[in-house]
Amino acid sequence: MTAIAVPAVQPRRTDVRTVPLSRIISVELRKMFDTRSGFWLIASIAISAVLAAAGVILFATDDELTYSTFATAIRFPVVVILPIVAILAVTGEWSQRTGLATFTMIPHRSRIIAAKAISSVVIAIAAMALTFAVGALGNLLGAAVTGTTPRWDVTITQCLYYVLGMVLSLLVGFMLGVLIRASIGAVVAYFVLTFLLPTIFSLLAAGSRWFSEVQPWVDIQFAQSGLFVFDKSLTGEQWANIAVTGTVWLVVPLLIGLRLVMRSEVK
Repeated sequence: MTAIAVPAVQPRRTDVRTVPLSRIISVELRKMFDTRSGFWLIASIAISAVLAAAGVILFATDDELTYSTFATAIRFPVVVILPIVAILAVTGEWSQRTGLATFTMIPHRSRIIAAKAISSVVIAIAAMALTFAVGALGNLLGAAVTGTTPRWDVTITQCLYYVLGMVLSLLVGFMLGVLIRASIGAVVAYFVLTFLLPTIFSLLAAGSRWFSEVQPWVDIQFAQSGLFVFDKSLTGEQWANIAVTGTVWLVVPLLIGLRLVMRSEVK
């Protein structure tokens, strides 16, 4: 009796579909608002913008009630809050010990870090749009209270400079989060880099002529300050200052931090 050969059943191959980056970004955006601390931190951007605009209306003279005055006043609290938002977006995976679940579901860590960076920039741009709107309402309200004509002394180009400066400040916070991966340490490092080092550099520049010439090339805060000045345009040398200091203080540490993130053990 002849045996009939039965063909071997081949297991069905299932195509593995990667999670779209857009979905990861939406998850990262939602995670920023999930906790009470995250929600109120982002809400404080709008609250501080309203308070700053109210302060200008109450205390500024009639000559100072211009759109640039409102934008400058709103910048000070927002430029502090936005980098902290970026820091917590990164360090939350380590400080809250959610990284194991996150990197198990999405094994490619680079996609998670990219999604966190994009979502942080989206928050920054949305915050800038909100602050511009609050500044415009403050300018109109201030003119109505004083009986003067609203003065719009900021051009579109200067607004773009303003947004670029804010995004760079946020990316500094993001870089510190990637490099240190601990909330408290990254926040402390941010305040040192933003407030302590510029003060030391300013003292050195005041006491040394040669350092005053070098300061724009080593002080990232000094180099980027021109982005927030509304009455003049940046020169080619100022753009070079921003590029050099950004490379030294932002790009190089970020690359080191990314390498550490890819190799570090997640618990």
